[in-house]
Amino acid sequence: GAMDWKRRLRGRLAARRAPKKSEQELKDEEMELFTKYYMEWKGGRKSGNTSYMNIPRFYYRLPAEDEILLQKLREESRAVFLQRKSRELLDNEELQNLWFLLDKHQTSPMIGEEAMINYENFLKVGEKAGPKCKQFFTAKIFAKLLHNDPYGRISIMQFFNYVMRKVWLHQTRIGLSLYDVAGQGYLRESDLENYILELIPTLPQLDGLEKSFYSFYVCTAVRKFFFFLDPLRTGKIKIQDILACSFLDDLLELRDEELSKESQETNWFSAPSALRVYGQYLNLDKDHNGMLSKEELSRYGTGTLTNIFLDRVFQECLTYDGEMDYKTYLDFVLALENRKEPAALQYIFKLLDIENKGYLNVFSLNYFFRAIQEQMKIHGQEPVSFQDVKDEIFDMVKPKDPYKISLQDLINSSQGDTVTSILIDLNGFWTYENREVLVASDNDNTADVDD
Repeated sequence: GAMDWKRRLRGRLAARRAPKKSEQELKDEEMELFTKYYMEWKGGRKSGNTSYMNIPRFYYRLPAEDEILLQKLREESRAVFLQRKSRELLDNEELQNLWFLLDKHQTSPMIGEEAMINYENFLKVGEKAGPKCKQFFTAKIFAKLLHNDPYGRISIMQFFNYVMRKVWLHQTRIGLSLYDVAGQGYLRESDLENYILELIPTLPQLDGLEKSFYSFYVCTAVRKFFFFLDPLRTGKIKIQDILACSFLDDLLELRDEELSKESQETNWFSAPSALRVYGQYLNLDKDHNGMLSKEELSRYGTGTLTNIFLDRVFQECLTYDGEMDYKTYLDFVLALENRKEPAALQYIFKLLDIENKGYLNVFSLNYFFRAIQEQMKIHGQEPVSFQDVKDEIFDMVKPKDPYKISLQDLINSSQGDTVTSILIDLNGFWTYENREVLVASDNDNTADVDD
Protein backbone atom coordinates (compact mmCIF):
# COMPACT_ATOMS: atom_id res chain seq x y z
CA GLY A 1 0.00 0.00 0.00
CA ALA A 2 2.60 2.59 1.12
CA MET A 3 4.91 1.86 -1.77
CA ASP A 4 2.02 2.01 -4.19
CA TRP A 5 1.24 5.71 -3.79
CA LYS A 6 4.94 6.65 -3.77
CA ARG A 7 5.40 4.95 -7.08
CA ARG A 8 2.35 6.76 -8.43
CA LEU A 9 3.62 10.12 -7.24
CA ARG A 10 7.02 9.48 -8.84
CA GLY A 11 5.30 8.56 -12.09
CA ARG A 12 3.27 11.78 -11.95
CA LEU A 13 6.33 13.95 -11.41
CA ALA A 14 8.24 12.20 -14.20
CA ALA A 15 5.29 12.75 -16.54
CA ARG A 16 5.39 16.45 -15.70
CA ARG A 17 8.99 16.66 -16.77
CA ALA A 18 8.17 15.02 -20.09
CA PRO A 19 8.26 17.43 -23.07
CA LYS A 20 5.03 19.39 -23.56
CA LYS A 21 2.71 17.76 -26.04
CA SER A 22 1.46 19.71 -29.00
CA GLU A 23 -2.18 20.79 -29.29
CA GLN A 24 -2.79 18.13 -31.95
CA GLU A 25 -1.23 15.31 -29.90
CA LEU A 26 -3.43 16.19 -26.94
CA LYS A 27 -6.50 16.19 -29.17
CA ASP A 28 -5.57 12.82 -30.65
CA GLU A 29 -4.93 11.37 -27.21
CA GLU A 30 -8.26 12.69 -25.96
CA MET A 31 -10.04 11.17 -28.94
CA GLU A 32 -8.26 7.87 -28.38
CA LEU A 33 -9.26 7.77 -24.72
CA PHE A 34 -12.78 8.82 -25.52
CA THR A 35 -13.10 6.07 -28.13
CA LYS A 36 -11.60 3.51 -25.75
CA TYR A 37 -13.95 4.37 -22.89
CA TYR A 38 -16.90 4.71 -25.19
CA MET A 39 -16.31 1.28 -26.72
CA GLU A 40 -15.88 -0.23 -23.24
CA TRP A 41 -19.11 1.40 -22.11
CA LYS A 42 -20.94 0.15 -25.18
CA GLY A 43 -19.30 -3.23 -24.97
CA GLY A 44 -21.21 -3.85 -21.78
CA ARG A 45 -24.40 -4.10 -23.79
CA LYS A 46 -23.42 -6.08 -26.82
CA SER A 47 -26.24 -7.88 -28.46
CA GLY A 48 -26.59 -9.88 -31.63
CA ASN A 49 -28.90 -7.20 -33.03
CA THR A 50 -27.01 -4.05 -33.99
CA SER A 51 -29.92 -2.32 -35.73
CA TYR A 52 -30.55 -0.14 -32.67
CA MET A 53 -27.27 1.61 -33.44
CA ASN A 54 -28.95 3.14 -36.48
CA ILE A 55 -31.91 4.59 -34.62
CA PRO A 56 -31.47 8.36 -34.41
CA ARG A 57 -32.03 10.04 -31.08
CA PHE A 58 -35.53 11.43 -30.97
CA TYR A 59 -36.11 12.25 -27.31
CA TYR A 60 -34.42 15.29 -25.85
CA ARG A 61 -35.24 16.01 -22.23
CA LEU A 62 -36.43 19.54 -21.54
CA PRO A 63 -34.27 21.46 -19.06
CA ALA A 64 -35.77 21.57 -15.58
CA GLU A 65 -36.83 24.77 -13.80
CA ASP A 66 -33.54 25.06 -11.91
CA GLU A 67 -31.26 24.33 -14.88
CA ILE A 68 -30.85 28.00 -15.72
CA LEU A 69 -27.88 27.51 -18.00
CA LEU A 70 -29.55 24.82 -20.09
CA GLN A 71 -32.69 26.93 -20.37
CA LYS A 72 -30.69 29.94 -21.54
CA LEU A 73 -28.85 27.77 -24.06
CA ARG A 74 -32.15 26.43 -25.35
CA GLU A 75 -33.69 29.91 -25.69
CA GLU A 76 -30.60 31.22 -27.47
CA SER A 77 -30.44 28.32 -29.89
CA ARG A 78 -34.14 28.66 -30.68
CA ALA A 79 -33.74 32.37 -31.33
CA VAL A 80 -30.81 31.69 -33.65
CA PHE A 81 -32.76 28.94 -35.40
CA LEU A 82 -35.77 31.23 -35.91
CA GLN A 83 -33.53 34.03 -37.21
CA ARG A 84 -32.01 31.60 -39.69
CA LYS A 85 -35.46 30.46 -40.80
CA SER A 86 -36.47 34.07 -41.16
CA ARG A 87 -33.50 34.82 -43.42
CA GLU A 88 -34.52 31.94 -45.69
CA LEU A 89 -37.79 33.74 -46.48
CA LEU A 90 -38.26 36.03 -49.45
CA ASP A 91 -38.20 39.70 -48.52
CA ASN A 92 -40.20 42.40 -50.32
CA GLU A 93 -37.44 43.17 -52.81
CA GLU A 94 -37.06 39.50 -53.74
CA LEU A 95 -40.82 39.14 -54.13
CA GLN A 96 -40.84 42.14 -56.46
CA ASN A 97 -38.03 40.62 -58.47
CA LEU A 98 -39.97 37.35 -58.72
CA TRP A 99 -43.04 39.21 -59.99
CA PHE A 100 -40.91 41.02 -62.56
CA LEU A 101 -39.42 37.72 -63.83
CA LEU A 102 -42.83 36.04 -64.06
CA ASP A 103 -44.23 38.99 -65.94
CA LYS A 104 -41.30 38.95 -68.36
CA HIS A 105 -41.77 35.24 -69.13
CA GLN A 106 -45.53 35.20 -69.53
CA THR A 107 -46.88 32.94 -72.27
CA SER A 108 -49.45 34.59 -74.51
CA PRO A 109 -52.36 34.77 -75.19
CA MET A 110 -53.78 36.40 -72.07
CA ILE A 111 -57.12 35.26 -70.70
CA GLY A 112 -58.96 38.55 -70.36
CA GLU A 113 -56.75 40.54 -67.97
CA GLU A 114 -55.02 37.43 -66.68
CA ALA A 115 -51.37 36.77 -67.66
CA MET A 116 -50.45 33.09 -68.00
CA ILE A 117 -47.22 31.07 -68.02
CA ASN A 118 -46.46 27.59 -69.38
CA TYR A 119 -44.34 24.92 -67.72
CA GLU A 120 -41.25 25.55 -69.81
CA ASN A 121 -41.15 29.25 -68.98
CA PHE A 122 -42.11 28.46 -65.39
CA LEU A 123 -38.91 26.37 -65.09
CA LYS A 124 -36.84 29.16 -66.71
CA VAL A 125 -38.09 31.65 -64.11
CA GLY A 126 -37.27 29.06 -61.45
CA GLU A 127 -33.65 28.97 -62.61
CA LYS A 128 -33.30 32.74 -62.60
CA ALA A 129 -35.21 33.49 -59.43
CA GLY A 130 -32.49 32.42 -57.01
CA PRO A 131 -32.11 29.66 -54.41
CA LYS A 132 -34.78 30.96 -52.02
CA CYS A 133 -37.47 30.47 -54.68
CA LYS A 134 -36.38 26.98 -55.63
CA GLN A 135 -38.98 25.27 -53.45
CA PHE A 136 -41.85 26.94 -55.35
CA PHE A 137 -40.85 25.86 -58.85
CA THR A 138 -41.88 22.21 -58.74
CA ALA A 139 -44.05 20.15 -61.03
CA LYS A 140 -46.31 19.45 -58.07
CA ILE A 141 -47.08 23.12 -57.44
CA PHE A 142 -47.54 23.77 -61.16
CA ALA A 143 -50.02 20.89 -61.35
CA LYS A 144 -51.82 22.16 -58.26
CA LEU A 145 -52.49 25.49 -59.96
CA LEU A 146 -53.28 24.03 -63.36
CA HIS A 147 -56.99 24.42 -64.08
CA ASN A 148 -58.53 24.11 -67.50
CA ASP A 149 -56.36 26.30 -69.68
CA PRO A 150 -56.36 24.87 -73.25
CA TYR A 151 -52.61 25.60 -73.54
CA GLY A 152 -51.72 23.92 -70.24
CA ARG A 153 -50.65 27.16 -68.54
CA ILE A 154 -51.21 28.53 -65.06
CA SER A 155 -52.16 32.03 -63.96
CA ILE A 156 -49.17 34.13 -62.94
CA MET A 157 -51.29 35.96 -60.39
CA GLN A 158 -52.48 32.75 -58.77
CA PHE A 159 -48.96 31.40 -58.55
CA PHE A 160 -47.65 34.66 -57.08
CA ASN A 161 -50.46 34.71 -54.52
CA TYR A 162 -49.59 31.14 -53.60
CA VAL A 163 -45.95 32.14 -52.98
CA MET A 164 -46.99 35.20 -50.96
CA ARG A 165 -49.38 33.12 -48.86
CA LYS A 166 -46.63 30.58 -48.13
CA VAL A 167 -44.15 33.30 -47.20
CA TRP A 168 -46.78 34.93 -44.98
CA LEU A 169 -47.53 31.62 -43.24
CA HIS A 170 -43.85 31.00 -42.54
CA GLN A 171 -43.33 34.56 -41.32
CA THR A 172 -46.30 34.29 -39.02
CA ARG A 173 -45.23 30.90 -37.79
CA ILE A 174 -41.79 32.30 -36.91
CA GLY A 175 -43.44 35.35 -35.34
CA LEU A 176 -45.65 33.17 -33.14
CA SER A 177 -42.79 30.81 -32.29
CA LEU A 178 -40.84 33.71 -30.80
CA TYR A 179 -43.56 33.90 -28.14
CA ASP A 180 -43.55 30.16 -27.49
CA VAL A 181 -41.61 30.31 -24.24
CA ALA A 182 -41.56 26.55 -23.65
CA GLY A 183 -40.49 25.93 -27.24
CA GLN A 184 -42.95 23.07 -27.63
CA GLY A 185 -45.01 24.39 -30.53
CA TYR A 186 -47.75 25.65 -28.19
CA LEU A 187 -48.75 29.07 -26.94
CA ARG A 188 -50.15 29.55 -23.46
CA GLU A 189 -52.63 32.31 -22.73
CA SER A 190 -49.93 34.67 -21.47
CA ASP A 191 -47.80 34.01 -24.60
CA LEU A 192 -50.67 34.85 -26.95
CA GLU A 193 -51.53 37.91 -24.86
CA ASN A 194 -47.97 39.19 -25.36
CA TYR A 195 -48.11 38.46 -29.08
CA ILE A 196 -51.35 40.40 -29.55
CA LEU A 197 -50.32 43.27 -27.27
CA GLU A 198 -47.18 43.80 -29.36
CA LEU A 199 -49.19 43.47 -32.57
CA ILE A 200 -51.59 46.35 -31.71
CA PRO A 201 -49.23 49.20 -32.79
CA THR A 202 -48.80 47.55 -36.22
CA LEU A 203 -52.57 47.54 -36.95
CA PRO A 204 -53.74 50.96 -38.20
CA GLN A 205 -57.38 49.98 -37.59
CA LEU A 206 -56.66 49.95 -33.83
CA ASP A 207 -55.01 53.38 -33.78
CA GLY A 208 -58.00 54.91 -32.02
CA LEU A 209 -57.95 52.54 -29.06
CA GLU A 210 -57.19 54.15 -25.71
CA LYS A 211 -54.15 52.69 -23.96
CA SER A 212 -56.37 52.02 -20.93
CA PHE A 213 -58.52 49.69 -23.07
CA TYR A 214 -55.57 47.58 -24.31
CA SER A 215 -55.84 44.95 -21.58
CA PHE A 216 -59.57 44.47 -22.27
CA TYR A 217 -58.88 44.36 -26.00
CA VAL A 218 -56.18 41.71 -25.59
CA CYS A 219 -58.42 39.66 -23.31
CA THR A 220 -61.28 39.87 -25.85
CA ALA A 221 -59.01 38.83 -28.73
CA VAL A 222 -57.25 35.98 -26.90
CA ARG A 223 -60.56 34.51 -25.72
CA LYS A 224 -61.67 33.82 -29.28
CA PHE A 225 -58.53 31.78 -29.97
CA PHE A 226 -58.88 29.79 -26.76
CA PHE A 227 -62.63 29.27 -26.95
CA PHE A 228 -62.40 27.65 -30.38
CA LEU A 229 -58.92 26.12 -30.40
CA ASP A 230 -58.72 24.79 -26.85
CA PRO A 231 -62.06 23.02 -26.37
CA LEU A 232 -60.65 20.78 -23.63
CA ARG A 233 -59.46 23.86 -21.71
CA THR A 234 -55.84 22.77 -21.40
CA GLY A 235 -54.65 26.37 -21.31
CA LYS A 236 -52.51 26.09 -24.44
CA ILE A 237 -53.01 25.97 -28.20
CA LYS A 238 -50.88 24.55 -30.98
CA ILE A 239 -49.21 27.13 -33.20
CA GLN A 240 -50.23 24.93 -36.15
CA ASP A 241 -53.90 25.26 -35.17
CA ILE A 242 -53.56 29.04 -34.93
CA LEU A 243 -52.13 29.10 -38.47
CA ALA A 244 -54.78 26.76 -39.83
CA CYS A 245 -57.80 28.71 -38.60
CA SER A 246 -58.88 32.02 -40.09
CA PHE A 247 -58.56 34.13 -36.93
CA LEU A 248 -55.10 35.48 -37.72
CA ASP A 249 -56.33 36.53 -41.16
CA ASP A 250 -59.12 38.46 -39.45
CA LEU A 251 -56.68 40.01 -37.01
CA LEU A 252 -54.22 41.01 -39.73
CA GLU A 253 -57.05 42.38 -41.87
CA LEU A 254 -56.84 45.30 -39.44
CA ARG A 255 -53.62 46.36 -41.22
CA ASP A 256 -55.86 47.60 -44.02
CA GLU A 257 -56.46 51.30 -43.47
CA GLU A 258 -59.55 51.28 -45.71
CA LEU A 259 -61.55 48.52 -43.99
CA SER A 260 -65.27 48.72 -44.83
CA LYS A 261 -67.83 49.34 -42.08
CA GLU A 262 -69.35 45.95 -42.82
CA SER A 263 -66.02 44.12 -42.45
CA GLN A 264 -65.41 45.89 -39.16
CA GLU A 265 -68.76 44.83 -37.78
CA THR A 266 -68.30 41.17 -38.67
CA ASN A 267 -64.67 41.02 -37.50
CA TRP A 268 -64.46 40.02 -33.81
CA PHE A 269 -61.02 41.68 -33.55
CA SER A 270 -61.96 45.12 -34.89
CA ALA A 271 -62.12 48.08 -32.51
CA PRO A 272 -65.92 48.61 -32.94
CA SER A 273 -66.54 44.92 -32.25
CA ALA A 274 -64.32 44.75 -29.14
CA LEU A 275 -65.88 47.97 -27.83
CA ARG A 276 -69.38 46.61 -28.51
CA VAL A 277 -68.73 43.43 -26.49
CA TYR A 278 -67.09 45.29 -23.62
CA GLY A 279 -69.77 48.00 -23.74
CA GLN A 280 -72.51 45.37 -23.38
CA TYR A 281 -70.69 43.96 -20.37
CA LEU A 282 -70.53 47.38 -18.71
CA ASN A 283 -74.21 47.99 -19.48
CA LEU A 284 -75.22 44.71 -17.89
CA ASP A 285 -73.13 45.45 -14.78
CA LYS A 286 -75.72 47.61 -13.04
CA ASP A 287 -73.96 47.79 -9.66
CA HIS A 288 -70.59 48.58 -11.31
CA ASN A 289 -68.63 46.02 -9.32
CA GLY A 290 -66.91 44.73 -12.45
CA MET A 291 -68.75 41.38 -12.26
CA LEU A 292 -72.12 40.10 -13.44
CA SER A 293 -74.63 38.46 -11.15
CA LYS A 294 -77.19 36.03 -12.54
CA GLU A 295 -79.79 38.79 -12.31
CA GLU A 296 -77.57 41.14 -14.34
CA LEU A 297 -76.77 38.52 -16.98
CA SER A 298 -80.48 37.74 -17.46
CA ARG A 299 -80.80 40.98 -19.47
CA TYR A 300 -78.26 39.71 -22.02
CA GLY A 301 -79.33 40.03 -25.68
CA THR A 302 -83.09 40.31 -25.92
CA GLY A 303 -83.38 39.41 -22.23
CA THR A 304 -85.26 36.21 -23.06
CA LEU A 305 -82.88 33.48 -21.88
CA THR A 306 -84.73 31.21 -19.47
CA ASN A 307 -83.98 31.22 -15.76
CA ILE A 308 -83.23 27.52 -15.74
CA PHE A 309 -80.60 27.96 -18.44
CA LEU A 310 -79.00 30.89 -16.57
CA ASP A 311 -78.91 28.74 -13.42
CA ARG A 312 -76.91 26.16 -15.34
CA VAL A 313 -74.51 28.79 -16.67
CA PHE A 314 -73.72 29.87 -13.11
CA GLN A 315 -73.45 26.26 -11.88
CA GLU A 316 -71.03 25.13 -14.59
CA CYS A 317 -68.92 28.18 -15.43
CA LEU A 318 -66.12 29.68 -13.39
CA THR A 319 -67.56 32.32 -11.05
CA TYR A 320 -66.32 34.35 -8.09
CA ASP A 321 -68.72 34.41 -5.14
CA GLY A 322 -71.49 33.58 -7.60
CA GLU A 323 -70.59 36.37 -10.04
CA MET A 324 -69.07 36.12 -13.49
CA ASP A 325 -65.98 38.04 -14.63
CA TYR A 326 -65.27 39.42 -18.11
CA LYS A 327 -63.33 36.37 -19.29
CA THR A 328 -66.13 33.96 -18.38
CA TYR A 329 -68.60 36.35 -19.99
CA LEU A 330 -66.59 36.29 -23.24
CA ASP A 331 -66.88 32.49 -23.44
CA PHE A 332 -70.62 32.84 -22.88
CA VAL A 333 -70.94 35.45 -25.67
CA LEU A 334 -68.77 33.43 -28.09
CA ALA A 335 -70.91 30.35 -27.46
CA LEU A 336 -74.24 32.13 -27.97
CA GLU A 337 -73.11 34.18 -30.98
CA ASN A 338 -71.69 31.17 -32.86
CA ARG A 339 -74.29 28.48 -32.24
CA LYS A 340 -73.50 26.67 -35.48
CA GLU A 341 -69.88 25.98 -34.45
CA PRO A 342 -68.92 22.69 -32.76
CA ALA A 343 -67.04 24.48 -29.93
CA ALA A 344 -70.11 26.60 -29.15
CA LEU A 345 -72.43 23.58 -29.27
CA GLN A 346 -70.05 21.75 -26.94
CA TYR A 347 -70.30 24.63 -24.46
CA ILE A 348 -74.12 24.73 -24.59
CA PHE A 349 -74.45 20.93 -24.64
CA LYS A 350 -72.55 20.68 -21.36
CA LEU A 351 -75.10 23.06 -19.81
CA LEU A 352 -78.07 21.12 -21.22
CA ASP A 353 -76.65 17.77 -20.09
CA ILE A 354 -77.77 18.30 -16.48
CA GLU A 355 -77.02 14.77 -15.31
CA ASN A 356 -73.65 14.73 -17.04
CA LYS A 357 -74.53 11.58 -18.97
CA GLY A 358 -73.03 12.57 -22.30
CA TYR A 359 -76.44 12.71 -23.99
CA LEU A 360 -79.77 14.53 -23.82
CA ASN A 361 -82.90 12.46 -23.27
CA VAL A 362 -86.60 13.28 -23.03
CA PHE A 363 -86.16 14.19 -19.36
CA SER A 364 -83.47 16.83 -19.96
CA LEU A 365 -85.31 18.31 -22.97
CA ASN A 366 -88.48 18.58 -20.87
CA TYR A 367 -86.53 20.12 -17.98
CA PHE A 368 -85.44 23.05 -20.17
CA PHE A 369 -88.61 23.35 -22.21
CA ARG A 370 -90.79 23.72 -19.09
CA ALA A 371 -89.13 27.10 -18.52
CA ILE A 372 -90.04 28.19 -22.06
CA GLN A 373 -93.69 27.13 -21.43
CA GLU A 374 -93.78 29.11 -18.18
CA GLN A 375 -92.43 32.21 -19.92
CA MET A 376 -95.07 31.84 -22.65
CA LYS A 377 -97.80 31.79 -19.99
CA ILE A 378 -96.38 34.96 -18.43
CA HIS A 379 -96.46 36.67 -21.85
CA GLY A 380 -100.03 35.52 -22.41
CA GLN A 381 -99.08 33.21 -25.28
CA GLU A 382 -100.68 29.81 -25.84
CA PRO A 383 -98.19 27.27 -24.42
CA VAL A 384 -97.09 24.65 -26.94
CA SER A 385 -97.19 20.99 -25.99
CA PHE A 386 -93.83 19.47 -25.07
CA GLN A 387 -94.72 16.28 -26.93
CA ASP A 388 -94.81 18.15 -30.27
CA VAL A 389 -91.59 20.02 -29.65
CA LYS A 390 -89.80 16.86 -28.51
CA ASP A 391 -90.84 15.05 -31.70
CA GLU A 392 -89.71 17.98 -33.84
CA ILE A 393 -86.32 18.08 -32.11
CA PHE A 394 -85.75 14.34 -32.60
CA ASP A 395 -86.85 14.67 -36.24
CA MET A 396 -84.41 17.52 -36.82
CA VAL A 397 -81.45 15.81 -35.17
CA LYS A 398 -82.13 12.19 -36.27
CA PRO A 399 -79.81 10.80 -33.56
CA LYS A 400 -78.16 7.37 -33.92
CA ASP A 401 -80.03 6.19 -30.81
CA PRO A 402 -83.72 7.21 -31.16
CA TYR A 403 -83.96 8.05 -27.43
CA LYS A 404 -80.72 9.95 -26.87
CA ILE A 405 -79.10 12.97 -28.50
CA SER A 406 -75.31 13.10 -28.23
CA LEU A 407 -73.16 16.14 -28.90
CA GLN A 408 -71.94 14.48 -32.11
CA ASP A 409 -75.58 13.95 -33.23
CA LEU A 410 -76.23 17.62 -32.64
CA ILE A 411 -73.15 18.67 -34.66
CA ASN A 412 -73.84 16.22 -37.49
CA SER A 413 -77.45 17.35 -37.87
CA SER A 414 -76.31 20.95 -38.57
CA GLN A 415 -79.50 21.96 -36.73
CA GLY A 416 -77.70 22.51 -33.42
CA ASP A 417 -78.27 26.25 -33.44
CA THR A 418 -82.04 25.84 -33.90
CA VAL A 419 -82.36 23.07 -31.30
CA THR A 420 -80.43 24.96 -28.63
CA SER A 421 -82.38 28.17 -29.31
CA ILE A 422 -85.69 26.32 -28.85
CA LEU A 423 -84.54 25.09 -25.43
CA ILE A 424 -82.85 28.09 -23.85
CA ASP A 425 -84.28 31.28 -25.30
CA LEU A 426 -87.94 32.28 -25.53
CA ASN A 427 -87.11 34.62 -28.39
CA GLY A 428 -85.27 31.81 -30.20
CA PHE A 429 -88.23 29.49 -29.70
CA TRP A 430 -90.69 32.13 -30.86
CA THR A 431 -88.64 32.73 -34.02
CA TYR A 432 -88.65 28.98 -34.69
CA GLU A 433 -92.38 28.58 -33.97
CA ASN A 434 -93.33 31.44 -36.28
CA ARG A 435 -90.86 30.68 -39.04
CA GLU A 436 -93.67 30.02 -41.53
CA VAL A 437 -95.27 33.35 -40.66
CA LEU A 438 -91.93 35.14 -40.96
CA VAL A 439 -91.12 33.51 -44.29
CA ALA A 440 -94.60 34.42 -45.52
CA SER A 441 -94.26 38.07 -44.48
CA ASP A 442 -90.90 38.18 -46.27
CA ASN A 443 -92.55 36.95 -49.44
CA ASP A 444 -95.68 39.09 -49.14
CA ASN A 445 -94.32 41.95 -51.13
CA THR A 446 -93.13 39.72 -53.97
CA ALA A 447 -96.06 37.38 -54.56
CA ASP A 448 -99.18 35.96 -52.96
CA VAL A 449 -98.32 33.02 -50.78
CA ASP A 450 -100.42 29.89 -51.15
CA ASP A 451 -102.01 28.78 -47.92
